[in-house]
Order: sequence, then structure tokens, then C-alpha cells
Amino acid sequence: MLAVWNTLIVLLTIAGMEIFATLAHKYIMHGWGWGWHRSHHRPRTGWFELNDLYAVVFALFAIGLIALGTAGVWPLQWVGAGMTAYGAIYFIVHDGLVHKRWPFRYIPRRGYLKRLYKAHRLHHAVKGREECVSFGFLYAPPVDKLQATLKKRQSATLAAARAPADEELASSRES
Repeated sequence: MLAVWNTLIVLLTIAGMEIFATLAHKYIMHGWGWGWHRSHHRPRTGWFELNDLYAVVFALFAIGLIALGTAGVWPLQWVGAGMTAYGAIYFIVHDGLVHKRWPFRYIPRRGYLKRLYKAHRLHHAVKGREECVSFGFLYAPPVDKLQATLKKRQSATLAAARAPADEELASSRES
């Protein structure tokens, strides 16, 4: 029965990590943590990028939970194991499939992996940290909705950029 609980804790932690990672990506990495994450939105020049420090921080946290769990706080080692499993999945899918940091080159043609791949490519379609879509790593909203949101945000940004020039033109005509 203990194996069932441990497995359940690992699976719930993996699901919880996707929620946490989505929120951290949107509000930390594209917010006050942009200094590290910026490197991920630029062409990579070597094997590593500053953004990889996030993985180190999360790995250290998972190691700490596993250590506490094996020292007697039973469920924490399985929470740490779930975080580690999420990290491994992230490393294979996000770094390998999407960003091709692995030697294999596979572009999915259909199904879940294609949707995930396209959603993350749309996330990187925007220069900088503003107006990005799809902050999840293992869940992606439907691509057509992401494309519509991206187009709407880009149109709004373009209109906002034009507004001062239009005001200046109107005031110069009045003079």
C-alpha cells in the first residue's frame, strides 16, 4: 500500500510542477527573473545558457527534499522524486525536442508533441519578454488560440506605437 501512496505523490508532484513551472515561467522568468531567462530567448552560443541556472536551483531544492525525506520526513523524498522526474521530462521534451539541445533532430508531425512543439515556438516568436504566449512546458493550449492571442497582442502593440505619431501629425496639421 505504501508503494501506491509513493507513486501517487510522485504523479501529483509532476502535475503540480507543471502548474508551478507555468506560473514561475510567466511571472518570475518573464518578470523579475528575466536577467537569467533572457539568454533562453536569444540564440545560444554554447552548450549552456544563463537560464540553465533555474534548473540548478530546482534540482538543489529537489535534492534537499529527497535528503529530508530519507532522513525521516517520509513524503518529502517522493515529492523530491516527482520534481526530479518532472525535470527529466522537461529536459528531454523542452531542451531536446523543442530547442534541439540533444543530438537527435525530430520535428513532430501530429498529435500532442506537435502541439507542444508549435506552442513553444509561438512563445519564442516574440522578441523580448512582453506579449509572449504559452508559458507551460508539458501542456500547451490549442495552437489556433495561441496564434489568435499573439496576433491580437501584436496588433495592439502596433496600434499603441502608432498613437503618439498620429497625435503628433494631428497637432502639426492644426498649427
